[in-house]
Amino acid sequence: MHYLDYAATAPVLPAAAEAMLRELTEDFGNPSAQYALGRAARDRMEERRAVIAAALGGEACRLRFTSCGTEGDNWAIRAALWQNRRLGKHIITTAVEHSAVLACLKALESEGYEVTYLKPDSRGNITAAQVAEALRADTALVSVMLVNNEIGNRYPIEDIAALLQNRDTLLHTDAVQAFLKIPFTARTLGADLITLSAHKLGGPKGIGALYIGPRLPHPRPLLYGGGQEDGLRPGTEPTAQIAGFAAAVAHWQANLNRFRAHMSALRAEALTRLKTIPGLVEVGAGAAPHILSVSLTGYPSQNIVTDLSDRGICISAGSACHRGRASHVLTAMSIDKRTAAGTLRVSLGPETTMADIEALAEALADHQSRRFPML
Repeated sequence: MHYLDYAATAPVLPAAAEAMLRELTEDFGNPSAQYALGRAARDRMEERRAVIAAALGGEACRLRFTSCGTEGDNWAIRAALWQNRRLGKHIITTAVEHSAVLACLKALESEGYEVTYLKPDSRGNITAAQVAEALRADTALVSVMLVNNEIGNRYPIEDIAALLQNRDTLLHTDAVQAFLKIPFTARTLGADLITLSAHKLGGPKGIGALYIGPRLPHPRPLLYGGGQEDGLRPGTEPTAQIAGFAAAVAHWQANLNRFRAHMSALRAEALTRLKTIPGLVEVGAGAAPHILSVSLTGYPSQNIVTDLSDRGICISAGSACHRGRASHVLTAMSIDKRTAAGTLRVSLGPETTMADIEALAEALADHQSRRFPML
């Protein structure tokens, strides 16, 4: 199998699986329990929180575990709006955010909030100047992702943070596709809220984190229940998933420069090889080393994905969250229908090989030569 859909999910790393197995079968204590087994579980959990926070370049006491990136996005948005409830009900975001952000904001519009959706240019870029132009006295929140999950563009969060430095407006960024893939830290980024997820890094599904900066001293919980996570995120902590998350982060940290260079080199090679296929074009201005968006114009991407799947090649027709629907990212970029319909996302990981790239290029070239455009 040639797996080229790491932006959807990554295989669980052996180190993560081993850490999880120990936590599930041997060190299984509830971290809220007061006896020795529970206290030991809590100590290990705090050590793992520190590992993840250090990799993010932030303080461990500001990192809170969640079930996934979607929960983190929803919590961040609602916590920011609650804190700024007296400031106003205006929100700025982009038209190319992950559905976890966009769906949450659509719900908030029905609750009386007003949302400005910044439109990207034809290459998928968003600028800080667009944010500056949209800012109002009643803007409570700006939410802009760090790396786009479909086209790999990197957005200028640092510049946006600088715009908001002397304002009460809070800044959230979904960094799920960016964490450890591109250089940044919580301190240099300047966002007040940063969403993370484990399974894009070889950790397990079902665990993420929200980094809550000092401008939210008393964030409102999204859920209510017990006193876990200092009362901010109730529910028995999933110690096995946390163990896997931290193990995956530690593995990436130990190999960071090598992994980034490897993915970047393979992305460049993939683009070079794929561009030799008649009609294939790059989509977006991807800067992330692990995401490449291309279009075999006129050839429906769903047909290509099915054809390549039969050959043992796994790629995506866009975000795994779309499930066949038209991509809102490409629509926002005003990509013409033939190009949009043929768009594919190729995403890489540390385990990706040159053989994977060669198989992809050969299969796409064969698909293009054997099939007539349908659009």
